[in-house]
Amino acid sequence: MNRMPFFDNARLILIFLVVFGHMIQPFAVDSQLINSIYAFIYIFHMPMFIMLAGFFAKGIGQPKYILNLAKKLLIPYLIFQGLYTVLYYLMGQEDWYSGVTHPQWAMWFLISLFSWHILLVLFKKIPTILSMGIAVFIGIAVGYTDLFGYGLSMSRTLVFFPFFLAGYFMTKEHVKAIKTSGLKIAGLVFMAALFTFIYLYINVDVTLDTDWLSGAVAYRKLEAEISGGLMRLVIYILAALLIVSMIALIPSGDFGWLTKIGEKTLYVYLLHGFIIQPLRVYEVLSYNGWLDIFIFLLLTAVIVIVFSSRTAVNLTRPLIELKWKE
Repeated sequence: MNRMPFFDNARLILIFLVVFGHMIQPFAVDSQLINSIYAFIYIFHMPMFIMLAGFFAKGIGQPKYILNLAKKLLIPYLIFQGLYTVLYYLMGQEDWYSGVTHPQWAMWFLISLFSWHILLVLFKKIPTILSMGIAVFIGIAVGYTDLFGYGLSMSRTLVFFPFFLAGYFMTKEHVKAIKTSGLKIAGLVFMAALFTFIYLYINVDVTLDTDWLSGAVAYRKLEAEISGGLMRLVIYILAALLIVSMIALIPSGDFGWLTKIGEKTLYVYLLHGFIIQPLRVYEVLSYNGWLDIFIFLLLTAVIVIVFSSRTAVNLTRPLIELKWKE
């Protein structure tokens, strides 16, 4: 598939938000502003990342596609599951060992990405509207059970699958149709209004429980055994509207080395934890006011640039792509 700079630009922005979100997470409990930013980001950044992954899954069904996918995702998962386990042990974490079937921290994405492709083999054969409806129904229904103990990121896999499926059904023409001046303005207004609402009304008396956005926690644990399904449906709708807004707003032009970073997001995703986790455990960073957000943004940019650099890619390619040269 011919590369469109838009997709690399989108992945650059999304991986930046992933790293930034992980960096500010420890401060979300005590700060209304940080919690609002964190919640706003988490409504859409992984769903959109997953949707883009689904867009590039159109080769499903080709010979050895699943076998090659297993090599690309499952072997790096085992490698980095081991590396993060060692990191946690060295940092003295009590829960340093979680076992192979319980992904360490952000490693859930690899195991879920492989599972989404497997699910796609079946769901792509169903008419689009019906297929999406079934996926959304399952994503909502799974919250009424507690799959956390079963491992393999089962809950997140089912909750986020509708976005992967939507990406698969999405075409370049859909993207181009969204990128209009009207939707750009509407997207900016909606995003500003949603963030303002979260900041002024959701977080006034109680910190927003962002476990709602992780896809990993059962409704019972969120004290919403009956209403949890409606809440997840609302989150689905908000995520979809934010994704459309982002598609409209993200530029389609080629910005040289910045756009190229979008080709190396997997490297940043897998490696940034080796910086973020020690920063958290040893409490290197602190938040004392909104000016500190600029420090977090700057540090996030450095992490993204360093781990997507040619040097970092060449050094870690054997672990991530299982080969020495590109």
